[in-house]
Amino acid sequence: MAVVWGYSFGSNVGIADIDISGTFLNYARALEPLYLGILVKSFAVAALATFLCLVIGFPVAMAISFAPPGWKPWLLLAVMLPFWTNLLIRTYALIAILRDEGLVNSGLNWAWGLFGADFTPLPLMNNNFAVILGLVYVHLPFMVLPLYAALDKLDRSLIEASLDLGAGHLRTVFTVILPLALPGILSGLLITFIPALGSYLTPDLLGGPDSQMIANIIERQFKRANDWPFGAALAFLLMYLTFIAVAVQSLVERRAK
Repeated sequence: MAVVWGYSFGSNVGIADIDISGTFLNYARALEPLYLGILVKSFAVAALATFLCLVIGFPVAMAISFAPPGWKPWLLLAVMLPFWTNLLIRTYALIAILRDEGLVNSGLNWAWGLFGADFTPLPLMNNNFAVILGLVYVHLPFMVLPLYAALDKLDRSLIEASLDLGAGHLRTVFTVILPLALPGILSGLLITFIPALGSYLTPDLLGGPDSQMIANIIERQFKRANDWPFGAALAFLLMYLTFIAVAVQSLVERRAK
């Protein structure tokens, strides 16, 4: 990491030589409109994927935490099972599902055929929809596990008191469970957002030319453009933003305490 950080303040002086001169030109170039736009888009895509993970993961984590004790280990195992399979294999499985001849379009084509209608395959691949779907699928366990850890520690008597005093289930969730689970929610948001922002494989395989994220630009600088100093500056720009996010979360948790 220290070597790559040093490269971010250097410049190419040959095919394989880098002069670490202390220049900030790489960071200035990283803030040009072209790359800044890709960075902002990456933030937006990662934020949307993280929000969807929260919306989907919170009910799942709550269902696991309130499940009978004998069921909890099996439900947690089901959440963690995808980790046992390589990310590349999981991504290719999504391609087999989403492509024009994939499971979704083939199933819809068969259903349309029952009514004698012509079916045009849905464009489920090589777009932002596929990237967001892939990011949610890959990072959902990162959201569920910290949420479960927070929800499982809740004092159930407070929930019972809320229900006994006339609050409905929905109001109890928003006024009792959510505030008490806030540390777990913040941890889940951070743990999910950071790897989603730096995701490379998912947008590379599922996205099209207009669906590339900042990590794909970094990869091109190191492999195709052979501009390691600029790639290092882009990489550490993400690192600095990650440090800021972790610091903000720590301040929020301190204030909460």
